[in-house]
Amino acid sequence: MASTLEIRELRCNVEDKEILKGVNLTVRQGEVHAIMGPNGSGKSTLAYTLMGHPRYEVTGGEVLLDGENLLELPPDERARKGLFLAFQYPQEVPGVTVANFLRTAVNSVRGEAPSGPAGSGKNLAALAALQKEIEGALEQLRWDPSFTRRYLNEGFSGGEKKKGEMLQMAVLKPKFAIMDETDSGLDIDALKDVARVFNGLRGPELGAIIITHYQRILKYIEPDFVHIMVDGRIVRSGGRELAEEVEAKGYDWIKAQVG
Repeated sequence: MASTLEIRELRCNVEDKEILKGVNLTVRQGEVHAIMGPNGSGKSTLAYTLMGHPRYEVTGGEVLLDGENLLELPPDERARKGLFLAFQYPQEVPGVTVANFLRTAVNSVRGEAPSGPAGSGKNLAALAALQKEIEGALEQLRWDPSFTRRYLNEGFSGGEKKKGEMLQMAVLKPKFAIMDETDSGLDIDALKDVARVFNGLRGPELGAIIITHYQRILKYIEPDFVHIMVDGRIVRSGGRELAEEVEAKGYDWIKAQVG
C-alpha cells in the first residue's frame, strides 16, 4: 500500500514571528506536488519545518506519515521514516568525501550499519551493491566516478551542489522528497540534468514536493498538482495550468483575491 504524507493545519514561528498559518496538504507516493508562491510566503519554512530544523518552532498542527506524527521525532528519525530534503543552499563539508558521506547516510537511514570484521563477505557484498547504486546514479547525472572522491560540496559550483543533492536522493530512495528551490542558480543544462535524474526516480514509490518561485523547473518535471502559497497558507490548488497562469499574470491577482 502506498504511503501518505498529511500536513494538517501546520503552524510555525520563526523568532516569535508566525510564518506558517495553517498549512494543509496531502501527498501520496507516486504524486508530484509543486508549491509556488511569492518571496516570503513560507515555502522554504515549510520545507525546514517538515524536516525538523530546530530554528523553526511548531505551534500547532500535525505532520503524519502513514498516521505517525513526524513532529514528535528528531530529524534523523524523520529521515529513517522516509523523508528527504534537497536543500536550496547545500553546505560544504570539508574532509568528508562524497562517497563516505553516501555510505554513512545509507547506513543510518536504512539501518544497515556494518557488523563483523570490515573485510567480511557480508560487508564487502553490501559495499559492492552500494557502489553499483552510486555508479548508476552518476551515470544518470553524466558525472565521472571520480566526483565521489571530492569533499562534499567543497569548491562545487551551484549546479554541482544541486546535482549532488539528486545523487543523495537517488541512493537513499526516500518515500517523500522535498526539493527546496532546486532550480535556483542552475543554468539550463544543469536544470535539465537534475530533471532527468528526478524523472528517472519518479514512480509509485516516490512522492515529491517541489518548492519553486518560478515554473521553469516544471517545464521539465511535470507536476500532478500545483499549489500556490501566500502569507503562510496554501490558497489555491490545481494542475499544471495554474502554474502557467501564474507565469502569465504573476501573483498579485491571487493576493488580491485572498485579501
